Parts: sequence; C-alpha cells; structure tokens
Amino acid sequence: MLGWPGSENPAIGLLEKIEACGSINQAAKAVGISYKSAWEQLNALNNLSPRSLVVRQAGGSGGGGTILTDEGRVLLQRVRMLRRELQAFMTFFGDQPEEAFNTLKTLRRIEMKVSARNVWTGRVVCVGKGTVNSIVEVALKGGDTVAAVITNNSVERLGLAPGIEVLAMVKAPSVMVGRDCQKSKLSARNILTGTISHIDHGAVNDVVTIDLNGGSTVTAIITSESVRSLGLALGVEASAIIKASSVILAVS
Repeated sequence: MLGWPGSENPAIGLLEKIEACGSINQAAKAVGISYKSAWEQLNALNNLSPRSLVVRQAGGSGGGGTILTDEGRVLLQRVRMLRRELQAFMTFFGDQPEEAFNTLKTLRRIEMKVSARNVWTGRVVCVGKGTVNSIVEVALKGGDTVAAVITNNSVERLGLAPGIEVLAMVKAPSVMVGRDCQKSKLSARNILTGTISHIDHGAVNDVVTIDLNGGSTVTAIITSESVRSLGLALGVEASAIIKASSVILAVS
C-alpha cells in the first residue's frame, strides 16, 4: 500500500472499529490493544482534531458506549478516499483543495509522536510582546484558551501572529490539579476547568484526565496522596492549573 497519511495508522483503525461496533471496549479488542490504550488514543485524537471525532455515551460495557461524531465520520470517509487510488485523491484535491489540505494536516497531527501527553490544536488569538519574551494566547476548540510564554525570537521564528494555527503541548507532570480554583488567587495563567473522566492509579502517582467543557481533555500526573486529599474521583469538577512557561508551541 502507498504511504498515505493514516493508511496504516492504528488510531484510524480504532476509529473504524468504533464506527462498526459503537463500543470502545469491543473496538480495542478488535485492534488488539487494551481499553486503557484505546481511550488514551481517543483523547489524543479529540485534542488534535479541530472538532471532536468521538464522544462517550453513558451505559454499555467497558464504561459506556462510544460513537463517532459527524466530524469523525467525515474524516473516515476522506481517509477511505485517500486509500482507494491516487487519482481519486487528485480529483478531491482539485475540487476541494482547502478541505483536502485540512484533512492531511489532521492526519499528520495524529501520526506525530511527541513525549508530551497533552497536545492540542488551536489558533493564535494575540501576541503580547515584551522586551525579551512574549505572551501568546491560543484559542482551543469550544472556547478554552491557553497562554504560553516564549521568547520573542521563537515568535518570529515560528511566524506567530493572530489566526495562525499552532499545536500547544504540555507534559502531564507540569499540570497541577485543584478544586474550586479562583483565577484571581492563583499566579498560574492557565486554569482549565472540567470534569474528571478517568483516574489511573499507581503505586506513588496517579494519572488524572479531565474532560474540558470545550471538548478537549487535559491529563495530569500527580501523587496518589494528592488525589485522596483533594477528593478527586470520576465525575468531580476539577481544574488543571498550568503555568504559561510550561506550554510549548509548535507549527506544522
């Protein structure tokens, strides 16, 4: 098979199985991965896509059913078009160049491998330049925003300006978690509030995933003692607290 973007990507295969059976548990078994790995891939897919590709539904085995959104179904339709033949893609590109280009960019993001657990796609809202550093505000999908402090040289090198599409990345250990947080009483610039959807317990540290109101997710690695003392549990409202200096920006 030609090296089409997404042609042999396991995340695309997972989407196809979810489309077929409507269950993340069954889809994970079908592609030969664990349930935990499956939902991690789905969180990554949703964060990297301009709009959510999958949504969870209450009930069902394995923590609830999972279905594709309209955007997810459209993405799979386009992937299949790319798989069929080169001429079909060239026709698609000629008729709808902007849509074809956007599909390729989304697939490239999915295939990208980085060490940071949290990777979101967004657009630059504003750039506030200082003497040495700049504060770059990035709008994520659904109304969430993150701010990054980077050097003025990096702003120029990346060509950052309002409207530019970027990837915002944060390592999970750099994410703090709190409850009933008030922005006016915290020094951290980024406070992303949502509902805890998953906690992976470890011997010392726990991995906590928060579903944000805008449709993205944020993952933090904090001590198990902190999870207990804060009363963190599934369905509890919590905030991810991220210093602007911990946010890394990239352009594709």
